[in-house]
Amino acid sequence: MRARTWVLVLASVFALLQFATVTGRDTPDSKNYVSYALSLSGEDKRAAAAATIDWVCAGQASLARRTQSVDVVRFHRPDPTRQVESECRDDEWQRVDRRLRAGQTEGHIVPFVSPRLKRIFEVRPGYPVFLVPFVTVLGVTWGVWLASVLVTVAGGVLAFLILRTLSVSVPFALTGQALFYVLPCGATAMRPMTEGLMLALTLAAVWGCALALNGRPRAGTALVGTSLLALFAVKHSQSLFLGLCLAVAGAAVAVRRRRRGRAVGRGVPAIAAVACCAALGTLLLARLLHYPSESESLQDLLTNHFARPDRARPWPELLQLEGNFWREWARRQLGQPLFPVALAAGVWGAVRRPALGCFLAAAAFTGILTQAGHPDIGIWGDRLIVPAWLLPVVGLPLLLEPFVRRPLPLPAQGHGERHAHSLR
Repeated sequence: MRARTWVLVLASVFALLQFATVTGRDTPDSKNYVSYALSLSGEDKRAAAAATIDWVCAGQASLARRTQSVDVVRFHRPDPTRQVESECRDDEWQRVDRRLRAGQTEGHIVPFVSPRLKRIFEVRPGYPVFLVPFVTVLGVTWGVWLASVLVTVAGGVLAFLILRTLSVSVPFALTGQALFYVLPCGATAMRPMTEGLMLALTLAAVWGCALALNGRPRAGTALVGTSLLALFAVKHSQSLFLGLCLAVAGAAVAVRRRRRGRAVGRGVPAIAAVACCAALGTLLLARLLHYPSESESLQDLLTNHFARPDRARPWPELLQLEGNFWREWARRQLGQPLFPVALAAGVWGAVRRPALGCFLAAAAFTGILTQAGHPDIGIWGDRLIVPAWLLPVVGLPLLLEPFVRRPLPLPAQGHGERHAHSLR
């Protein structure tokens, strides 16, 4: 079969597997994005609230039913679906009604959270805009599910395209696509949050770097710039981090080539320039649009989403929390070392293609920066650090291919010749 057919087969298998869990993937953040999308589609606050609450509560009821069915003590009890759904609706409507009566009707998002926290989500219109056609045509449940499937499939396809641009053979490029689906980046991308679209756009930027390094600087640079611009709408902090990291990577590649007496080429400085402009543009535009500042984000972290009074000295507290977080994080990683081992293997593979490997490592490092900005050990599934998983997604196939394609050593005479003949 052609490579294109295999890509579609892998994507189709992944999509079919997602029917196992259509509801119940939402997080507390998901309510804000879905109600944002419904508001953009023309629904008023109460209609958007009703559709979002029905979706969230159906997911909670489904989780409760599945959990009870395997509980060794409660599996024989009556189905809790109706009770859980009713209690969930009552709780959600009580909070929303109270805030609506208090006049919290500004913006596009239903007031599930306080105005200060809601403002953080209001400045991320990219993902809600992406959801609009899906929830308009298919409704919330199937619309959100299909949007998540498509954006995750796109991430795997982009991993394949990056590897093919690097002239990696089809089987190993397909391995990169499969790795995106089965590693935590796939599960995170399926969650109805910004991370799926953010990962796809980050991979698109890396693909742009690969194109620029492979003799197509104009197309590659345009793709990098477009991806960074789209990232600003999805999550502007990722646009800032990725722009900075790609600019540094471009400078590092240029310096390395000059020291080795090689031509820098047009692609590398073009990527560095576009990335630097994107980072500066993100800072300026965020200020002009009065986006929540770094201090506001820090208060959100230290006050448990503004549920407590603001901290008087937040920055020293952040530094103390950073030290505590990374020590505990390292301890947990040593107990379950899949991530550090995969990361090390990804680095090993990336160094086989030093120029692209530098840009890939830069994209992966944005996950470390995002996690450092929110050192909260309780966030589900390490989703903030998830861009770091892109390093093994692309790096592992680069590592494995030379070992598999390496020719066998020439056999010795006599018995060795007969043994080699039996292997042919």
